Amino acid sequence: MAEVKRAEATAKMVRISPRKARLVIDLVRGKDVEHAYSILMLTDKKASKLISKVIKSAAANAVHNYELDASKLYVEKALVNDGPTLKRFRPRAKGGADQILKRTSHITIVVAERE
Repeated sequence: MAEVKRAEATAKMVRISPRKARLVIDLVRGKDVEHAYSILMLTDKKASKLISKVIKSAAANAVHNYELDASKLYVEKALVNDGPTLKRFRPRAKGGADQILKRTSHITIVVAERE
């Protein structure tokens, strides 16, 4: 059996909460790249634009680095991991403060060629 060539792209330190990004990335996992673009174009979420850029980058890596056929590519693996959290404080009544957590994500997409 021939070894399957894979191409990967990662966007790190993306300013979106991983929980929100996972809602969108679950829609495209396992789909053809062209179908994934269509889904993301019609999804009204901030994460859809960010994930679309990573998929385009992974597809370009596949075509340029491994000479794979762009029409046969599909999203083999799609992950959203937690990045570092920015911690900020908001002043509250009577000299108190509330902590605000500004979460970041690492988005990883792996594309492969369908047999």
